[in-house]
Amino acid sequence: MSNSTTAFKPSLSLTDATMLVAGSMIGSGIFIVSADIVRNVGSSGWLIAVWLITGFMTLAAALCYGELSAMFPKAGGQYVYLREAYNPLVSFLYGWSFFAVIQTATIAAVGVAFAKFTAYIFPQFSEDLVFADLGFVHISPAQILAVGVVIFLTLLNTAGVKSGKNIQTSFTVVKLLSLGGLILFGFIAAKSDILHANWSKTWEMHKLPPSGVTEGYTFIPALGAVAAAMVGSIFSSDSWHNVTFIAGEVKNPKRNIGLSLFLGTMIVTIIYVATNFMYTGVLSLQEIASADKDRVAITASHVIFGNSGTVIIALMIMISTFGCNNGLIMAGARVYYTMAKDGLFFKPAGTLNKNAVPSYALWFQCVFACLWCFSGKYGDLLDMISFVVVGFYMLTIFGIVLLRKKRPDLPRPYKVIGYPVLPVLYILMGLAFCVLLIVFKPKFTWPGLIITAIGIPIYYLIRPKKG
Repeated sequence: MSNSTTAFKPSLSLTDATMLVAGSMIGSGIFIVSADIVRNVGSSGWLIAVWLITGFMTLAAALCYGELSAMFPKAGGQYVYLREAYNPLVSFLYGWSFFAVIQTATIAAVGVAFAKFTAYIFPQFSEDLVFADLGFVHISPAQILAVGVVIFLTLLNTAGVKSGKNIQTSFTVVKLLSLGGLILFGFIAAKSDILHANWSKTWEMHKLPPSGVTEGYTFIPALGAVAAAMVGSIFSSDSWHNVTFIAGEVKNPKRNIGLSLFLGTMIVTIIYVATNFMYTGVLSLQEIASADKDRVAITASHVIFGNSGTVIIALMIMISTFGCNNGLIMAGARVYYTMAKDGLFFKPAGTLNKNAVPSYALWFQCVFACLWCFSGKYGDLLDMISFVVVGFYMLTIFGIVLLRKKRPDLPRPYKVIGYPVLPVLYILMGLAFCVLLIVFKPKFTWPGLIITAIGIPIYYLIRPKKG
């Protein structure tokens, strides 16, 4: 490309990086997934515990990634960490899974969520309508709108990191203020009788289906219920590490990447826990579990704001998901750029356009994300993504241990707090989550494993030949 440039431009401040972390995390999940969590655990105490466990794991992982990001402040983030700690095959399997499922399917899921809530204001975009019947698949207006948003944000990000940065920071500030307002008004509207009923049996775990017929657990199935519940909270808290992918465009990355990871994940964890406390103050557990299409926030907003609540929440989620997808699209393309530089992705993805962004990588990502938009249900994608993501998080965090032994002389401007306890604790918690998910929710976990495994023969087919 004659008009291409060869280097990223460091233009993201600490505030921009923190907003990328927080904005990429907050999509639609916090407004939806608490319904499934309550159906699995059946009590307010365990609802909050699931979010606290997830928050702790996210913060622990963020602190661990702080050490890695200070060592390797380059575009590509987790892909680079896995390559340096293990070998090109492991990093390729992550990059392949990232492209095939993790990032592109998340972009699709968030895009479809944007469309679903747009339909509250503009019913013609309803997912229940049929835009086109192709026989083997029915395409809804919601899916068409989701694809349109993904294409628009991709186009916006090809114009340069400044365009994406401005959208990300402004939309994240708006969504944080909006969520803060929802929490505040929710606590004002909270009713003492609902709070008392929800918290009278704080730790009594049981299934709570929409029918209202409860079913208790023995010990091992109870652990499985917690793991199943955490699928939603982990999905809602994911993408916190997107800022590491765009490290080449962050000012003073050795300091600001790690700091933004901590600040962003801490802000979101506090907001998520507070939001769920608010839910238990305005809705009974049965109302949370049986919310129409799991839209807990819509149900809560009716109590808080009356009939205007639907529009208020729909606007909030539209803002939230639009900003979230901008961050996902911006950051994800940098992984494919780095893979292409290693000879492990389409060669054009390893070039930058005149605006110093990997435009080809952005469009490759866009095409695959659009295909995912037509693929199926939000929950199916959510389950598959959470399992694969946590597996690679564990590998990456164990990479800290390997690198301290293999390459002790590498400069480490920041070292993870509580080493080796914090990394080991995360790995043990992640391992328990993955094993329990395989046992209790295998239907949407083995597809993720298969997709990852498909990357092995692909790697040996396309890897650069030596000599």
